[in-house]
Amino acid sequence: MSKNSEQQSELKQLIPLWFSEDIGDGDHTSLSCIPADAYGASRLIIKEQGVLAGVEVAKEIFKAFDPELQMTQYLHDGDAVKPGDVAFEVRGKVLSLLQTERLMLNVMQRMSGVATVTRKYADLLKGLKTKVLDTRKTTPGLRMLEKQAVKIGGGVNHRIGLFDMILLKDNHVDFAGGIENAIRRAQDYLKAKGKKLKIEIEVRNFDELNRVLAVGGVDRIMLDNFSVADTRKAVELIGGRFETESSGGITFDTLRQYAECGVDYVSVGALTHSVKSLDMSFKAVH
Repeated sequence: MSKNSEQQSELKQLIPLWFSEDIGDGDHTSLSCIPADAYGASRLIIKEQGVLAGVEVAKEIFKAFDPELQMTQYLHDGDAVKPGDVAFEVRGKVLSLLQTERLMLNVMQRMSGVATVTRKYADLLKGLKTKVLDTRKTTPGLRMLEKQAVKIGGGVNHRIGLFDMILLKDNHVDFAGGIENAIRRAQDYLKAKGKKLKIEIEVRNFDELNRVLAVGGVDRIMLDNFSVADTRKAVELIGGRFETESSGGITFDTLRQYAECGVDYVSVGALTHSVKSLDMSFKAVH
């Protein structure tokens, strides 16, 4: 199954849950004052500068609720937007416009917020080989959308969950009884299960790094909470034998310094875990 069809399948499961949460046994406000046969139009108006994301998901929301709603699209996912821009206009039953409004806005504002922050981080890395990665620090139930927004903003997805990569973190290493045990058990597990997953291992200091270099058998080394100076030394020590990733406490102000050390990736939890939604509204066309 392709990545796009996986997303479509997940949306088909999520959208009914979203509507159930929001509408319950009916939008009694709209039903009480809007005739069932009333038709109209609403526009999505941008109220803050940023990066637009979620237009394609909005299409699926409208289609799932009322296939007769018609969208005229003016802007696309990934476009830079400013206050006053109109992303799209939707025409159809007024009851449908009112009942889809908040759900669509919640998704688009959240995704656009993630894409906007990601674009700022990605722009900081211009001219360097380093890519900014997201993490699993996502909103439960919205990971697929938030990671999609990271890509729209110019970032790169780390693993999607616990199933598509082996990432041996400090607790795994400690519970397994050390670096060597953790790596060898991971290798044996993949062989026994017939799985082809990349192995990444987190190191906290140069002693652990040297142990990993001695054992080998991994694809990427994560340098956790290393200083900029130590990161530069670690990258030289690794010498291109493995992919490298900086992680832990890296901020917008320090991102470029870590990237200039020559790491392949810098992972930033802030892309998804503490993002401010981008302001926009869905207003009736008079």
